[in-house]
Amino acid sequence: MTEPGRKSSYRVVQWATGNIGSRTLRGAAEHPQLEVVGVLVHSADKSGLDAGELCGLAPLGVHATTEAADVLGLKPDCVLYTPRELDADAVCALLTAGINVVATRTDFHHPGAMDQSLRRRIEAACAEGGSSIHSTGSSPGFVTEALPLVLASVQRRLDGLLIEEFADLSRRPSPGLLFDVMGFGGRHDTFDERRLASLKASFAPSLRVVADALGLPVERSEVHGEFAHALSRTTIAAGVLEAGSVAAQRVTVAWKQGGRDVLRFRATWYCTTELDRSWDLRDTGWRLTVDGDAPLDVTIRFPVAPENAAATYPAYTANRAVNAVPWVVAADPGIRTTADLPHVVSPFAQS
Repeated sequence: MTEPGRKSSYRVVQWATGNIGSRTLRGAAEHPQLEVVGVLVHSADKSGLDAGELCGLAPLGVHATTEAADVLGLKPDCVLYTPRELDADAVCALLTAGINVVATRTDFHHPGAMDQSLRRRIEAACAEGGSSIHSTGSSPGFVTEALPLVLASVQRRLDGLLIEEFADLSRRPSPGLLFDVMGFGGRHDTFDERRLASLKASFAPSLRVVADALGLPVERSEVHGEFAHALSRTTIAAGVLEAGSVAAQRVTVAWKQGGRDVLRFRATWYCTTELDRSWDLRDTGWRLTVDGDAPLDVTIRFPVAPENAAATYPAYTANRAVNAVPWVVAADPGIRTTADLPHVVSPFAQS
């Protein structure tokens, strides 16, 4: 594991400026050790705009481009990579050019869990360019990797770890996401297998990072999902949930050993507490339960007013990626996991 050197500044480019990307861009611009030197956007209407305009800051004197070649020409130390879809060719081009990558996508959490043809391409690009790539964020990322490793540091026997995520979506005005993608308001009782597979692909590799770091002998991963239904007609910010329709869902991803759950991530997303099932619903946040010789029960709440949620929640994902830049730049070439890096410690600008 390599500590950051004595560089006073790191030149970074923001790749994509959606909900998370605009926040990583802002975080990089305000970070005392990072210098934003470029922005890659995917829409023509953003091309040419000042980076500050794209993230709610005063002009930074850096203008957005839609051309990947422009980014390569800037030769930054690192790219903050936050697009909706993975462009493997672009990532390989960055790494081959010696440009490190910090991604908020889940593609690179654990090398062994990747598509092996993609892994070989990425590792070859890192070797050629002497560069590294790291996936991080809040969940998966901070709560499924960094925090469990810290909690395990006070154990000498670890029998099991449960990471729970709770999200009250009743005030989220996103009907496309809630109704069309997540299936709230539907009449079904079973999860779509493709969605379960996608969630497993997102969280199982992150949990495997912890298992490997702690030497836990896990054998296989599993995923299952379950629904709860509204007891009565309920109006939420995204629309209306009819009585008997899906109003909450719970997904569990587990690594098992000998038929026993060793590491589990359980997400409970709900739009009302008036349900036909008795779930232990909590405020938006996380709970980690450690079963060992020093048992722990840790609850983390997000003390954010509903009217401030949209402006605040992206920070939980974006900030760790921004703070990781110096550590990833200093890392040995290759696909670097949370366990490969030292604790990510960020300096703060003087107010």
